[in-house]
Amino acid sequence: MIRTMTATLLTCLALPAFATPPPDNPPAMRAEAQPSPALGMEGFAYPFLVRGFAFETQRQGLQMAYMDVAPTGKPNGRTVVLLHGKNFCAATWEAQMRSLLAAGYRVVAPDQIGFCKSSKPASYQYSLAQLAANTHALTQKLGLQRITLIGHSMGGMLAMRYALMYPQQLEKLVLVNPIGLEDWLAEGVPYLGIDAYYEKELKTSAESIKQYQLKTYYDGKWKPEYDRWVRMLADQYDGVDGKLTAWNQALTTDMLLTQPVIREIDRIRVPTLLMIGQRDNTAIGKDAAPASVAKRLGQYPKLGREAAQRIAGSELVSFDDLGHSPQVQDAARFDAELLKRL
Repeated sequence: MIRTMTATLLTCLALPAFATPPPDNPPAMRAEAQPSPALGMEGFAYPFLVRGFAFETQRQGLQMAYMDVAPTGKPNGRTVVLLHGKNFCAATWEAQMRSLLAAGYRVVAPDQIGFCKSSKPASYQYSLAQLAANTHALTQKLGLQRITLIGHSMGGMLAMRYALMYPQQLEKLVLVNPIGLEDWLAEGVPYLGIDAYYEKELKTSAESIKQYQLKTYYDGKWKPEYDRWVRMLADQYDGVDGKLTAWNQALTTDMLLTQPVIREIDRIRVPTLLMIGQRDNTAIGKDAAPASVAKRLGQYPKLGREAAQRIAGSELVSFDDLGHSPQVQDAARFDAELLKRL
């Protein structure tokens, strides 16, 4: 039987392991759970059927929740994999999934380990490379040889690491307001430590989430439809695994601060599209930084231009009136620009 790390995950029957591991040494793949509503976050509906990819990593059995949806329009033979941000889930991509499906794409959208419907382990050595390897293992399980990879926020930072590790698999890389376009610790953000990040996470509430997103994501302009995404995140802190959620969030904050990818983006050789909301000001640890440091962080008009200059042959699309989540703020406009360039 596959061991799970939280009471919300189903125990599932193991299927035979692969006779030989896929290339690039991903985590050992053990089984795939049947579709189930018991993967966590039962009170929040995902737009499509959620499955569980069970695999062994770091001497424990974990399960990655994911949606894998066939095109609703004429199939074009291409697959898009969507990577969510730190304060998001795979479900946040709903509008883009529907647009891509209608355009003929197969769409795969996972929840990373530690997030949303996926396992939240009590102990895990988080790294962007590990999350990339987990995601790559899922794509191999699904038989995906060539993909377009789209990452938002933390998912954009992860997508850059993925592109450095598995460039041969990617036909295109799309970065939507990725974090990590600057090295926060090098810029002067103080390192507080995992224990301090955990204590901060324990204080998270629906109201604190809303206030942060209002200021950082939406340029001070709130719409009622954003309440759904606040509830999606708040429910994880309020649920039976609330402390595990806080702990995993603290571990991933440490990961993001201590594993900058920006130093290596010149090595990205995948055709890359950057889609940047210019009103964004996201920067991990900015609230703990001196005012003189905080004011120069998260300047996305500058960060987007600099990243585009460093990634050979990349294209930059700017949304002058949108913030950290342009795909949420104006899905129709965002999707039109995305599909035009895929």
